[in-house]
Amino acid sequence: QVQLVESGGGLVQAGGSLRLSCAASGRTFSSYVMGWFRQAPGKEREFVASITRSGSSSYYVDSVKGRFTISRDNAKNTVYLQMNSLKPEDTAVYYCAAGQTIGVLKPSYWGQGTQVTVSS
Repeated sequence: QVQLVESGGGLVQAGGSLRLSCAASGRTFSSYVMGWFRQAPGKEREFVASITRSGSSSYYVDSVKGRFTISRDNAKNTVYLQMNSLKPEDTAVYYCAAGQTIGVLKPSYWGQGTQVTVSS
């Protein structure tokens, strides 16, 4: 069992930056592929990024490539999402997730979500 708690969301102007954090409970954090998803109002939840257990490889949806960076610190049981050059269309609730599939993650566990709002 893994419990995930996100933080770092908020309101930012277009072109700005935010860093999301996700703290995981338990001793098995490094055994999970970690990822971020988002869900905008009226839309389905979509995959944003994932990172392998060691942090050596990462994957992104095309719309955030070059702007977002996922990273992890296994010593701190934490995964991050650095978001730069934010756009209004990045507005969504962002969810941290844990699973075993590399690439487009199929989560076994979800966090509660954190709101990101980008104003134009």
